[in-house]
Amino acid sequence: MVNPKSAELDGGLYLVSVPIGTARDITLRALDILAGVDVIAAEDTRSMRRLLDIHGVVLGDRPLIAYHDHNGPRVRPKLLQWLREGRSVAYASEAGTPMVADPGFDLARAAREDGTPVTAAPGPVAAIVALTLSGLPTDRFLFAGFLPSNKGRRKSALQDLAMIEATLILYESPKRCAASLADMASVLGEDRPAALCRELTKKFEEVRRGTLAELAAEMAERPVKGEVVLVVAGADGDSSNLSSDDVDSRLKEVIPRMSLRDSVDLVAAESGMKRRQVYQRALDLIGRDAQEDQGGDGDFGAVNGADAEGEKGGDAQ
Repeated sequence: MVNPKSAELDGGLYLVSVPIGTARDITLRALDILAGVDVIAAEDTRSMRRLLDIHGVVLGDRPLIAYHDHNGPRVRPKLLQWLREGRSVAYASEAGTPMVADPGFDLARAAREDGTPVTAAPGPVAAIVALTLSGLPTDRFLFAGFLPSNKGRRKSALQDLAMIEATLILYESPKRCAASLADMASVLGEDRPAALCRELTKKFEEVRRGTLAELAAEMAERPVKGEVVLVVAGADGDSSNLSSDDVDSRLKEVIPRMSLRDSVDLVAAESGMKRRQVYQRALDLIGRDAQEDQGGDGDFGAVNGADAEGEKGGDAQ
């Protein structure tokens, strides 16, 4: 066992990274800070007490304060007052690195605005661990945090990410994995490579790889438990890489204004999708529109039977 050094520390806020699973994934400097600060603030005090016990860090009569989303406005003034008095305060999230999908942001910002020194003891980040295990490009990546739980807002958020030419990293609740992956397949494209990483550094660590469509189908049949990170390949810069939803929206715009053949040619050129696939999506849209409108002109009134039949007899490749 390592004996942490309980040396006196200069006043200031110390952002301390803690393990995301395995308790031994903590740095010696982090342990020294936890042993030496005047006050420890933690998102989860039970997890922090357990970590201190495992590594032999004596808390003594030092305050261990809970600081999280629900009590931040109430607790933050007290922490800031201690910092103004020149005390050293460590803040640690429940797992991983503070400030990454974590409530410590407001505390750190307020401390900086007060002129308080703020420093960090770096360590594990679930997003980076997942990226290294995903098998997807690591030279450019974007951490997008948690997607909205509402389906409409989630798809809107995914639309904002659709054209980014960098590997995407997202945190997700295991209960929403299937729905989120299905929306990703719809908005980002069914064939995009992705990885689902769960329980990282823990006993049941698992990484599932496949396309978004494959992972969505698998999650629908076999849900997962535990902490989940989703890693998704970025957009292909060699084409516009429109999603299936984008292609459908574009077809709805152009079909009423031109022939089916010209509509398919235009959208295939814009999207980079194979012409056969665009043509089939156009026929599906026309069929759905006809069913919904039962004898009316519908949204695609400019497309008549002769037009569709003519396209079938032509080059639909």
